[in-house]
Amino acid sequence: MSNKPTVLVVDDEPDLIELVSLTLGRMSLSTDSAGDLSGARGKLAERHFDLCLTDMRLPDGDGLDLVAHIQERYPNLPVAVITAHGNIESAVRALKLGAFDFVSKPLDLGVLRKLVDKAIKLADRTSTVSIAQLAVAAAPVQGSRLMGQSRAVASLRELVARVSRSQAPVHITGESGTGKELVARLIHETGGRHDAPFVPVNCGAIPSELMESELFGHKRGSFTGAITDKRGLVQSAEGGTLFLDEVADLPLHMQVKLLRVIQEKCVRPVGEQREVAVDVRILSATHKNLAELVGHGRFREDLYYRINVIEIRVPALREHAEDIAELADAMLQRMAHRGGVQMPRITAEARSALQSYPFPGNVRELENILERAIALSASGVIDVADLQLRPITAAPVPASTEAAAAPAGVAETALAAASASAAAPLGDRLETMERDAIVRALEQTRYNKTAAAKLLGMSFRALRYRVKKLKIE
Repeated sequence: MSNKPTVLVVDDEPDLIELVSLTLGRMSLSTDSAGDLSGARGKLAERHFDLCLTDMRLPDGDGLDLVAHIQERYPNLPVAVITAHGNIESAVRALKLGAFDFVSKPLDLGVLRKLVDKAIKLADRTSTVSIAQLAVAAAPVQGSRLMGQSRAVASLRELVARVSRSQAPVHITGESGTGKELVARLIHETGGRHDAPFVPVNCGAIPSELMESELFGHKRGSFTGAITDKRGLVQSAEGGTLFLDEVADLPLHMQVKLLRVIQEKCVRPVGEQREVAVDVRILSATHKNLAELVGHGRFREDLYYRINVIEIRVPALREHAEDIAELADAMLQRMAHRGGVQMPRITAEARSALQSYPFPGNVRELENILERAIALSASGVIDVADLQLRPITAAPVPASTEAAAAPAGVAETALAAASASAAAPLGDRLETMERDAIVRALEQTRYNKTAAAKLLGMSFRALRYRVKKLKIE
């Protein structure tokens, strides 16, 4: 018996089976073949395989039936489908059923080799490990932010472990501050691309006029200032994962180009005549309702269905409040270690206050509160007063951004800060006023930066700049 990994190729075209067998043979892989669904089921029952590669159209049925059969009987076996060129709908259906990936006819042997290589690595990694074990083993990658014993967090970890075994696009939803990027990193770290780059891109932070060059790169001389060739962020993620955070902020013209990247697996740098093949997995996230944006014509429906093949919702912290104590202890331990001090103790009253606080800013807000509490606490003990928890009140967001002044609540905070720091240098006083005004606006809008920018009468980009400069996060 050969110790080589073995691939089952299911197709009724002898020429294609021969081409795939020769290609995989050069990769030191063994192959077996079947010409139809019944033959494939028989082969699967007889012996172990490390990958199944099946055509979508078979004489006695649909390749999707085989995908479903494998998911039910052999859940650790990756299955990839061969689709007709341009038939992306079939590929999406297969991915939703649990297929690892897809490749289009006519076969690009380079693309096929990359797909098979990743699938074999994944099969080798998970052949003796259950989904539950993989979820538990992967959890420490995220540190304290995916810690917790609640049912909500356990379900999230298990779902992450499941989707990490696929190459399907995943869309991550959830409120600001819940840890969507951390979930994306966990999917990458536990999947077949873990040894390749993870490239995060904040779509709301890149100016619209620079976005195409940033994502796809450019050729020297393609526009004023392009003095050298530049590799785009998509190509930088070659072999790995591209994470598009705040994907709802992509301009419409870029949504069209991203759709092509997903469907054709290629990019065209600005100024380049030829397209360049890319092998990346697309993960995306937003706190906005994409379906609603599609209905208003602000997000392309076809792109929505391509990136939302699998959807993961990250729960708000108030939905798993029983994890707050464990999260707080882990965060304090990390902060104390980073600052070279002894870990502070939280009083029972402070723990109770944290437990009952709604955390509109979610895990990120909990971290900010504890960081501030460490600075304010005396004798290494954090009490309720050190937490400075503020009552949460709903504040109407103005429909227009024309207002030049901040709203009354923000203005009062700024005035109070100015009075408290009257003895400080002018520059410090102004920064304190500005910081407090921004923090107040963020809290009033539940850490929705777009709404906070409107509340403050400034642009979203200007707010992002001030938040970063003042180190509010």
